[in-house]
Amino acid sequence: MLSVGAAMGLAAVGLNVPRAWSWSSAGSIAKTDTVTDPFTVWDPAADQVAAQILADGATASVNTAWQKWVDNSDALPSGMPSYVTSYLQGVNKVPSWADPTLLAASEELYKRISLYLFLSLSLGSGILSTVIPREARAVYWSAGGADMKARAAKTFTFGYDMAAADAWSPDGHFVVTANKTRLVHATVRNLLPTSPQFAASADQPSPISNGDILRTFHSTGTFTHLNLAKWNIKLSTAEQNADLHAWQVALSLLGVQDQFIPATWSDAVAQAEQMLWPDLAATTEGNSLASTLLGYVETPVLGVDTGFVSEMVRYLIGDTYANWLKLPQDLVSRGIIEIGWPLYVAFREGTAGVPPVNYYLFDQFIRGVAMLFLNNGTSATQTPIVLPSANRPS
Repeated sequence: MLSVGAAMGLAAVGLNVPRAWSWSSAGSIAKTDTVTDPFTVWDPAADQVAAQILADGATASVNTAWQKWVDNSDALPSGMPSYVTSYLQGVNKVPSWADPTLLAASEELYKRISLYLFLSLSLGSGILSTVIPREARAVYWSAGGADMKARAAKTFTFGYDMAAADAWSPDGHFVVTANKTRLVHATVRNLLPTSPQFAASADQPSPISNGDILRTFHSTGTFTHLNLAKWNIKLSTAEQNADLHAWQVALSLLGVQDQFIPATWSDAVAQAEQMLWPDLAATTEGNSLASTLLGYVETPVLGVDTGFVSEMVRYLIGDTYANWLKLPQDLVSRGIIEIGWPLYVAFREGTAGVPPVNYYLFDQFIRGVAMLFLNNGTSATQTPIVLPSANRPS
């Protein structure tokens, strides 16, 4: 649920002056106390493999082979070029510092809080991503930007597999899903600089740097961590540590260097204060993506009107960003959400003895969104992650 960062040429609001990077790796899992700008670091090993795949015209053969590669315990499939197999043999595993006990604890935690995770990550992080200028432009001008329903499903597949009850087990999918996603990122890094439309607003030589991936982590993982606290959902220290560790391993699998991966939630919040919130802004591409994504949700299937959807987004991301996206307002729906959501959470968490009047509304709404964005709740087996071979069609 992962879904899926600041640029030049922004709309009238939110234009920011670049700041020198100051976050020290003393707050990272590397504990090296150095200052390196993650927006100047990419993923050379994966980028080289992706460049060769494109040069050889091997995208289709890799995608075909990937259909048979789903479970963490699956052998690497045949039918791929030898250099792809060799690369995957080196990275298709969790890092040496991964803690199996903490990863198992994260599986248990996510089973308990899955509904909250999905709401925060879909309508929250999913729409918040559209006011991250670099991310919005990278998504819009890549091939996936032309079919956002499929693109969103693939993004949420990452989160779905990470939060699954067997995410890290041999029968789970997440290690494979993360490695596929890493190569997709590398392929996009090779393709997007060739897009004149993307290049016209790009402010870095290649998209999806370590910094951009971290920024997405903060708009998903850190954002959700803060939401859970705001909604009074009690997590023990052990549960919070397990949650963060799952994200730490996920970032490593995506090619983020240890020197940038926050060591604690306090470090993560501090990093987000430098690299996420100050750099949010409206863009033409982001507004288009938000409109498209919300169009999929605003449907009678969910049993609510568009005002309720927009107000739920406003509740999750705040009025400032919602106003940038020109989301409509509905004061009746706002009242229902502001009063009903805390009561809904309190009842689910056992701190309120009587279900709120609108319990069924919230329950069905969240499940309906899940079905729309996750293709009936299935994972990588039904929403395959594939390498693109071109940018957004003109």
